Amino acid sequence: MMPDNDFIAEQFSLMAKLMDIHGENSFKIKSYSNAAYTIDKLSAQLSSLPHKEIFAIKGIGDAIGKKIIDILETGELRQLSELISNTPPGILEMLTIKGIGAKKIATIWKEMEIESIGELLYACNENRLTLYKGFGEKTQNNVRDSIEFYLKSRGSYLYSEAEALLLAIDKQLKNDFSNEMFEPTGAFREQMETIDRLEWVTTGQEAQLVSFFNKHEGVLLPESSSSKLIFKTPEGLPLVFHLVNKENFFRILSETTCPAFHPGVIQVTDIKGIIHTHSDWSDGSHSIEEMARECIKQGFEYLVVSDHSKSAQYAKGLYEERVMAQHQQIAALNAALAPFRIFKSIESDILNDGALDYSDEVLASFDLVIASVHSNLKMSEEKAMVRLLKAIENPFTTILGHMTGRLLLSRSGYPVDHKKIIDACVANKVVIELNAHPRRLDIDWRYIPYAMEKGALLSINPDAHSTKGYLDIKYGVLAAQKGGLTKDNNLSSFSLKELEDYLAQRRNVRNN
Repeated sequence: MMPDNDFIAEQFSLMAKLMDIHGENSFKIKSYSNAAYTIDKLSAQLSSLPHKEIFAIKGIGDAIGKKIIDILETGELRQLSELISNTPPGILEMLTIKGIGAKKIATIWKEMEIESIGELLYACNENRLTLYKGFGEKTQNNVRDSIEFYLKSRGSYLYSEAEALLLAIDKQLKNDFSNEMFEPTGAFREQMETIDRLEWVTTGQEAQLVSFFNKHEGVLLPESSSSKLIFKTPEGLPLVFHLVNKENFFRILSETTCPAFHPGVIQVTDIKGIIHTHSDWSDGSHSIEEMARECIKQGFEYLVVSDHSKSAQYAKGLYEERVMAQHQQIAALNAALAPFRIFKSIESDILNDGALDYSDEVLASFDLVIASVHSNLKMSEEKAMVRLLKAIENPFTTILGHMTGRLLLSRSGYPVDHKKIIDACVANKVVIELNAHPRRLDIDWRYIPYAMEKGALLSINPDAHSTKGYLDIKYGVLAAQKGGLTKDNNLSSFSLKELEDYLAQRRNVRNN
C-alpha cells in the first residue's frame, strides 16, 4: 500500500522538529515544515500524481520533491530514520507532550541533560525548569500537568499514584456493598514500587459487581472467568476481583499476596527527624524557617537541610560564600527554635572521578554530608563502582544518597554491585540512604536484608523539595518494611540526642 499524504506530511513535520531539536540549519527546517503544511492541504493524493506534477506543486521544490518520491518508493524518509537513530527514545516521546515544542525540548535535552518524560516530571517537581530561559512557573506547571495526564494513560503507576485510586474505589465498594467483604491484594498489598493492576479478594457477587462498574464506566474484559472478574477503568488501569466465599476468603487472600510482615519492622511513627531536604536556597520551594516550623508542627525533633552543592548549577547549587551565609541563618534559627535543631548539611555532587565538589575545609563545616551522583549517569558498572567507592571512602561522606540514581518508570539506575557498595559503606561507616521519593525508592528494598546482615545503617530520607515532600516518608517506610528494616538500623529513627552523639562520634574518628 502506497504511503498517503497524511503519512508523508507527518514524516516532514517530524523531520523539521527533530532537526530543530538537534540545532540544524534553520532554512532547511523551515523548508521541511512548509512542505508538511503544503502536503497536508493537498486535495489529491501524491501517490496518484506523475512525478513531474509533484515537482510543479507550489511550495515543493526540487529537493523536497525528490524526497517525496523516495518516500513513495521506499515507504520512509531515509534522513529521518538516521535522525531518529541519533535521538534518545525519551526525547521523541516528549514531542507528544502538550506545551513543549522542539526548542524547549532542545533545552531540556542539551542543557538540562534530561532524556525521558519521567526525568522531566521529576525536574518539574524539583522546581528546576524555571531556572532556564523560556520556562516560567506557568510553563513548568503546564508541562507537569500534561506529563501526569500522559503517564496515566500508559498503564503503569507508581505505588503512590495507585494508592489514591485504590482507596477511592475501595471506599465506594465498601459503601455500596456493606454486607460483603473486600480486601486489597496482589502487588498493592505487597507494597511494590510500581503497580499495573489493582486487585481485591471479595465475597461480592458477579452480577452486583458488573452492575456497579457499568454505572462507573468500567468495562468488563474478556479475560474474566467464574472465579475472577477483570474490569478496565477510564484511567486504563485493570481492576481484578477474586471471587470467593467467607470460608476461603483468607486463604485466597494469603495466596494472592506475600506473607505478612513480622511485628518488629519499622513504622512511620518511628521516624524522629527529617533528613535530606532542599530549601529555596537551591531548588526547594520553601524557606528553611518554613520547613523547620512544619517539622515542629508535625512533631519531629530535627531537620537536616541538605541543599545542592556548587556543581549542580541547574539547581542553584551553593558556592562557598552562600554556604557560609546559610550556616549563619541556620545558627540564628537554631537559637530561635530551640530545643528543635536544624543540622547544617549539603547534598554534595560526586564528580566523575569520585571526588566531592568542595575542599575538605568546606566539607568540615557541615554537620553531615550526603554524597550523590547527579550528572553523567550513563556509566558502565566498572566506572560507577570506581566513582562511588571513592566517594564512600571520603572521610567527610556521612550518607550515600540514592545509590543507583534510578527513577521508577522513567530511568534505570546506573549498574552497581550492591553488595560491594554495602560492604564499603559498612567498612567506612557511611550510612546508606533509602530515598523515600516514590519515584526513587533507592536503595532497592531487596538489598536491605543483606545490608542488615552486614551491620549497615540505613536512613529513610524524603529528599523533600517542599514541606509537602515530608509525606513521602511513608513510601520509604513501606519499601523498608518489605526488606525487614528495623528502627534500630535506621538513622532517621534516632532521637535528636542520639543523632548528635552519632555525629560527634564520627567527627572524633575522622579527626584522630
